[in-house]
Amino acid sequence: MKHSLDKLEIQFLTKRFGLVLKVVILICLPIPVLLLPIVGIVGSLLGGIGYGFFAPLLATFEAVGQDVEDKFYHCFTDGCWSTIKRSCTVVQDVTDFCFHSYFSYMDELRENLPIHEKPFDIKLSMLPCCLLVILVGVPFDVVLITSIAIWKSPYMLFIGWKRLLEDLIGREGPFLETECVPFAGLAIILWPLAVVGAVLAACISSLFLGLYGGIVVHQEDSMQMGFSYILSVVSLFDEYVNDFLYLREGSCLPRPIYRRQMVHSVERKNHESSYNNSLKNRREDSQNARHTLQQTRNLKWKIQQYGPVQVIHAFIVVWDWLFKSCEVNGRILLRDGLISVKEIEECILKGNCKKLGIKLPAWSLMHCLLTSAKCDTDGLVISDDVELTRMNGPRDKVFEWFIGPLLIMKDQLKKLKLEETEETCLKELVMRCKNELPEEWDSTGFPSNDTVRRAQLQAIIRRLQGIVASMSRIPTFRRRFKNLVKVLYMEALQASASASHIGGSVIPKNGPKDSPC
Repeated sequence: MKHSLDKLEIQFLTKRFGLVLKVVILICLPIPVLLLPIVGIVGSLLGGIGYGFFAPLLATFEAVGQDVEDKFYHCFTDGCWSTIKRSCTVVQDVTDFCFHSYFSYMDELRENLPIHEKPFDIKLSMLPCCLLVILVGVPFDVVLITSIAIWKSPYMLFIGWKRLLEDLIGREGPFLETECVPFAGLAIILWPLAVVGAVLAACISSLFLGLYGGIVVHQEDSMQMGFSYILSVVSLFDEYVNDFLYLREGSCLPRPIYRRQMVHSVERKNHESSYNNSLKNRREDSQNARHTLQQTRNLKWKIQQYGPVQVIHAFIVVWDWLFKSCEVNGRILLRDGLISVKEIEECILKGNCKKLGIKLPAWSLMHCLLTSAKCDTDGLVISDDVELTRMNGPRDKVFEWFIGPLLIMKDQLKKLKLEETEETCLKELVMRCKNELPEEWDSTGFPSNDTVRRAQLQAIIRRLQGIVASMSRIPTFRRRFKNLVKVLYMEALQASASASHIGGSVIPKNGPKDSPC
């Protein structure tokens, strides 16, 4: 408890936040602290019920695929035990986030600001305007958005029933396979629950949309823009609902401009309006054809073509590759003495994986960048037959946030044209040095004496370590990295026992005495 209070105190002692922001946080903090247990309990209950129902249901649809034998048996067995195991995994990941990721964020707040950065603060003069817009926007948006959701809910109910019944009569969509008919019929019965959930989600999200109006005021430095946002967000929600339910295009509600940069966008759209009108009929025909085509697809294909699902799938592929690469490089570093058994024991027994959990993945990413730079490719070579580029990956901001900096660093390494001796020495420098000053490499035997070249390499290493530090806060990272370390530890013990049995040398615990550079 004392440790948690110390971490909470860091939020007000940190130099990364300004005085006004600290006071605002101190005043507003009791509200989320009191609501957090309630939201956590209700969210866990609803999430558990939803996952426990939909996970086996989706597994049942997948069980009727073309490559599955004995479909009738798999319709009842798939998704049962696997759902229980994944639920336990989710609990473990949430625990890691609460006891590891949260404190990692607090440790970052404790660090001093770089010289060129200023503390994040809000303008005291804009604070009354922000509060006024929030006080007006929250009830206004909650009432109107909830009213629109309730008004459009009968449309959602009957249009959903109509679509499901058409698929039932035409044996399309979820009714394509005979084994899925009972479950699809259950979806027809439970469709009103989905409508109620959509209305509740709209009501909850409207609260946060209203609160965002204060942020718009501060960003645009204008209270008028904040009130414009309050009106525009209702119109945007109405248009989104109309598009989702295949109703009329646009919205009858006003939509004032709430961003200064949107003025140029509106002018550009006015010039393109004539072109859009000429394509309107062709777009409607294309939508009708697409709608007909989608009805013939199965459920799994639709889920895979959904944008966020593509991002998650790409992230899982990269995630699996990262830990597989860490396992391969971990064996090499353990063999070379750059990772000691003592460090592995501390990670397993004491949970002190901060050093090993940052430098090992950082070196794995560095090795990937060096390999990709040698191959002269446009992307990242993550295996012998897989190359990750902006073209074959999902076009999403989250994915671009991850791959964008790596591609830039790959181009930087390509321009440096590292020699083989430099790459060999770079392995030890990543694992052993802090890489803060070029002078740190003077006694390491690095082949190049060019201080600019050294500074560029050290900057790349620090940036990779920063990326890994951010990724280590993702809940699944700690669990998977611990499993990886356990594998390396068992292999190290077996190698040590085998070497002792044949009279050979034991794996060094403190690394080699002589530098491999």
